[in-house]
Amino acid sequence: MMNNLFSIFDPSTNLFNLPLNWISTFIGLMFIPYSFWLIPNRHFIFWNFILNKLHKEFKMLIKIKNSNQGSTFIFISMFSFILFNNFLGLFPYIFTSTSHLTLTLSISLPLWLSFMIYGWINNTQHMFIHMIPQETPTILMPFMVMIETISNIIRPGTLAVRLTANMIAGHLLMTLLSSTGPSMPYYLIMFLMIIQILLLILESAVAVIQSYVIAILSTLYSSEVN
Repeated sequence: MMNNLFSIFDPSTNLFNLPLNWISTFIGLMFIPYSFWLIPNRHFIFWNFILNKLHKEFKMLIKIKNSNQGSTFIFISMFSFILFNNFLGLFPYIFTSTSHLTLTLSISLPLWLSFMIYGWINNTQHMFIHMIPQETPTILMPFMVMIETISNIIRPGTLAVRLTANMIAGHLLMTLLSSTGPSMPYYLIMFLMIIQILLLILESAVAVIQSYVIAILSTLYSSEVN
């Protein structure tokens, strides 16, 4: 039962031993090239409005100087990439790539490593100071350093697992409920359909919230090394 249940996340479709499911990761690129239109449509104006709002928020969090105003682009791109993949996974027969640690760790681990390498090379004293909060008693300092070090090391894992677990949980719940449909009486089918629609709306909200949370946390982690 459990193997069949989790098989919805298995990238099993292949042609010439190539996993074709992962190609769905790049379907989101088809939504981007609106610049080919002479007159911007409402979708482009709405998306541009969201990206401008995100740019202002990320710029405020990073405390950007005039010399590196493009620092928010990587977080906006990550937000867009995760958002497209989360949404596309809600469509039937489209593989949810963000439900795999292979993809989520590939996003969070290089970001965290780059932040750590940059911080410890360029702002070593600031990174040591960040290990011990202000007004910490001398006796507790070794424990605080140990706790801060562990919490710092597990950051990429928590980012990856948070996104993966949220994507898996909603899809599993919808799959479990839909599998009970054939055995239910007819008068309960309509009730099940309403629940499934509400769950789909909830999953759409989770897709947006999780991509925003990942982008915001990555921005906050980068602001700590400056």
